[in-house]
Amino acid sequence: MIAYKNLKRRKLRSSFTIGGVAIAVAVLVSLLGFSEGYKKALTSDIDKMGYQILVTAKGCPYEAATLMLKGGGGLRYMEQDVFNSIANDERIDKLTPQLIHTIFDPERLEGQGGFAMYIGIQKSYLELKPWTKFKSGAWFTRDDADEVIMGFEAAELEQRSVGNKIFIPGIEKILTVVGVFERTGTQDDGVIFLPLKSAQTIFALKDKISGIGIKLKNIEELGQFEEDMYAVPGTQVISMAQVKGTLLNLVSSAKILVTSVAVIAVFVAAIGVVNTILMSVFERTQEIGVMKAIGASKLDIFRLIWMETVIMCALGGLVGDIGALLGGKVVERIVKSLLPYAPEGQIVLITPTALLISLVGAILLGLFAGIYPAFRASSMRPIEAIRSGE
Repeated sequence: MIAYKNLKRRKLRSSFTIGGVAIAVAVLVSLLGFSEGYKKALTSDIDKMGYQILVTAKGCPYEAATLMLKGGGGLRYMEQDVFNSIANDERIDKLTPQLIHTIFDPERLEGQGGFAMYIGIQKSYLELKPWTKFKSGAWFTRDDADEVIMGFEAAELEQRSVGNKIFIPGIEKILTVVGVFERTGTQDDGVIFLPLKSAQTIFALKDKISGIGIKLKNIEELGQFEEDMYAVPGTQVISMAQVKGTLLNLVSSAKILVTSVAVIAVFVAAIGVVNTILMSVFERTQEIGVMKAIGASKLDIFRLIWMETVIMCALGGLVGDIGALLGGKVVERIVKSLLPYAPEGQIVLITPTALLISLVGAILLGLFAGIYPAFRASSMRPIEAIRSGE
């Protein structure tokens, strides 16, 4: 109680010091939350793709996989004959061809303009993603119909429902909405699907596809399957497990850099705490001398100063935890805008464990930072301390 009252006597200085600790703790909690959240969101995204292997046209494999994951222009195309040549491979459980194409729509985002992603698919697409359900409507009436099925968010954004028309700008094509998928929590929610043949015709990509998603009967045959696919000209095989590992490694590299900055912030906060408590000790030299003169032991003075430091750091940890909880969404929005690929879902996942670790860490910081000021205060000689204030 005495230690707490001493801190209240210097409210402004104590507040700044607590604020410094709180910022360092909030950064650390956000980093721990990002590490946990990004890994879970990426795993969920890749699992929900429904296939273990992606066959694309030759090029940078990870660029191609990232574009397939998040959508975008610049994909290379390969002949549909590749799909026909591997479709009968006995090792394959399920496979589906896809044709991804993006169109700039100047009317999107309230007139600011934006890209709409279209994917040409066959019914095998649903076999690889059995969790994809219709919110309304049904599958295309024909393989070459001028119809679309909209992802949940795409339908919300365009404000379309079954029976409405949708216009593709630049191509001057009008299509009919025949279905809307339920929300899946993946990039598919923002996509407009159409029959593969229709997509090839509308986008002038006859007999072209951008990728083939494959699920093997036995994942242990992945290595041999990949080797065999190298013999197919103009293609490459990408294991989604490798893509996940590569993306996580890239993020881990950036995380090491940011963690280094956070550690420096903690170090600076610790110096700030030591400085604040030391100043407090020097200002209260006469007071400490009087306390020792009336019977306070070295241990009493040590515990008093030490407790002040611990309380200050514990309050900083608590405020930092609350700040990380309240600011998590803001941090997530900033991180998503900076990352080249950000999976759907929550990528900054602040768990009770992270909050507890950071709070305990702040208390430990207080225990270590308070040792020297407490030792200085407890070592003062009563007479010299009292005279110093005269």
